Amino acid sequence: MAHKELLARHRAVMPKWLALYYDEPIEIASASGRRVTDREGTTYLDFFAGILTNAIGYDVAEISDAIRSQLDTGVLHSSTLYLIRSQVELAEKIADLSGIPDAKVFFTNSGTEANETALMLATQARRSEQVLALRNSYHGRAFATIAITGNRGWSASALSPIKVSWVHGGYRYRSPFRAMDDKDYIRACVEDLREIIETTTSGDVACMIAEPIQGVGGFTSPPDGLFRAFKDVLDEYGILFISDEVQTGWGRTGEHFWGIQAHDVVPDAMTFAKGLGNGLAIGGVVARGDLMDTINANSISTFGGNPISTAGALATVDYLLSHDLQASAAKLGSRLLGGLRELAEKHPVIGDVRGKGLMVGVEFVGPEGEPNAGAAATVLSEAKARGLLVGKGGLYGNVIRLAPPMTLTEDELEEALGILTLAVERA
Repeated sequence: MAHKELLARHRAVMPKWLALYYDEPIEIASASGRRVTDREGTTYLDFFAGILTNAIGYDVAEISDAIRSQLDTGVLHSSTLYLIRSQVELAEKIADLSGIPDAKVFFTNSGTEANETALMLATQARRSEQVLALRNSYHGRAFATIAITGNRGWSASALSPIKVSWVHGGYRYRSPFRAMDDKDYIRACVEDLREIIETTTSGDVACMIAEPIQGVGGFTSPPDGLFRAFKDVLDEYGILFISDEVQTGWGRTGEHFWGIQAHDVVPDAMTFAKGLGNGLAIGGVVARGDLMDTINANSISTFGGNPISTAGALATVDYLLSHDLQASAAKLGSRLLGGLRELAEKHPVIGDVRGKGLMVGVEFVGPEGEPNAGAAATVLSEAKARGLLVGKGGLYGNVIRLAPPMTLTEDELEEALGILTLAVERA
């Protein structure tokens, strides 16, 4: 009864638009490794990791010890009006890892706030409120980030401080260019981009912002090289390019440390959050120094980059680098994709299996290829009933999203594949 009682209290005091999974939502009370236990004592293998946020897993000694060490100093907060050693050390590490020349870093509390900051930098630098964004995108829940979210299900308002033009490319499975090979697909999307600039803008666009792999959109991605081709066009107009790495950063895609590196592009700025803190609230922007310094007004961040979050984030980055979790994500991700594609061959309800590393989407379809949200909802619930937590998303709510902690083991992966097989059989 613990969950039912808490759900009733939740509904009484929390907004009705605050999404919950399952007809009978659960409270996660404890966790270790890649498993979580709910308040009523049921344990699950977690394949969504707090929406890719618990990237290293749960109860990781090295990260917990770093947080406790900071707690022991008595300093939980000081604000950016004072020097914060762990903030500077983390910024140095991220600037170096970014590959962006003369990079500077600004810390926030979330990916939404990071993207808002990046938009402010770009619009200020270019003296333009025009922005290019991809259809099917998601960039956050604040005023400007809702404006650049190309998914009606997550767009709460049409009001906007910026003017947005929408570009094809991020969601290939249902694209009008779907039948083309990679080369022709890229060419068609580039032609679309150029036409959008020439017909819907005055030319002096501030930036394009894009997720290398669309997260909420259902882990969709274009062929490698699309953003390289886009960047060439953007450079002709002096348009800045921002890579939203909130979900693709920190080696999760396996191939590269940042998702955009698959396209051989060094962006003008990257935003990050989620996995950096392994559960702590932290996000930020890393950008060219001249772009970061374009703001000419005073500013602070009361909580962004605070001593607790940056101490934990430093330990998180050190852990994923020293344990080469990027290589692990590549290896296990290949097995996960292979196993799911074998499952798709047996079950036509699966229309597409896609992704990179430990960031995999499974799109469910009906007899005519139409989106099948019901099947995805069934798999979500059936997996939970068998001890596996997964995510759901996509423009039509018909995609199961899989993004386990990057410390996942081979045995746990096979366990999850077994559960997913049974769940799909019920869809």
